[in-house]
Amino acid sequence: MPYRPEHKPETRARIVERARVLFNRHGYDNVTIDMVMEAASLTRGGFYNHFRNKQELFAAAVSSFLMGRGARWRSEAGVNSIDPALEDAANMLRSYLSPGHLDDLEGQCPMIALPSDVGRAEMTVRDAYGVLLDAMVGLYERALPSGNGNRRSTALALAALSVGGMVLARTISDTALGLEVREAALAKALEMLTTGADTATRGAS
Repeated sequence: MPYRPEHKPETRARIVERARVLFNRHGYDNVTIDMVMEAASLTRGGFYNHFRNKQELFAAAVSSFLMGRGARWRSEAGVNSIDPALEDAANMLRSYLSPGHLDDLEGQCPMIALPSDVGRAEMTVRDAYGVLLDAMVGLYERALPSGNGNRRSTALALAALSVGGMVLARTISDTALGLEVREAALAKALEMLTTGADTATRGAS
């Protein structure tokens, strides 16, 4: 019996999602193609029907977060990423810099789970990582009032606080210090969001 037309894209998506979880949990170098295919309940030979090599899979796994696990996460956080308002940006910050996100190793955003691995990867992987950053910056930028002449720089700083705060909190062994870093990044980001809104309001009056 021939496969359904949906079979190949569904199988590819299953491989990508299992790889994303394994990369988050173990890092790129500690995950093999055999591990990914076993997790997807498939044989190793089937891997090459979908990907040329492990780096191509890595790029796909990073890319998949935006409209996969990331989309579910944004929905749960109450973030309207299509037409975001200021409150959506605040919800994004609170959820991204939250204990739950920090503790969710398998579901973490690749920008905080895999920065060192991506930095050593091929350009396709780094480009996929850049798309995630662009999406975050774009959400913050669109959420800021149009009267704020510094929307782009503010959005970039908010993204830097979001990702940088979580990377530090994830990697340092001192959990108390990690908590301080995460809470300080969140407080400063929310302050910048409020300041940006106030600036736009004063400029419009």
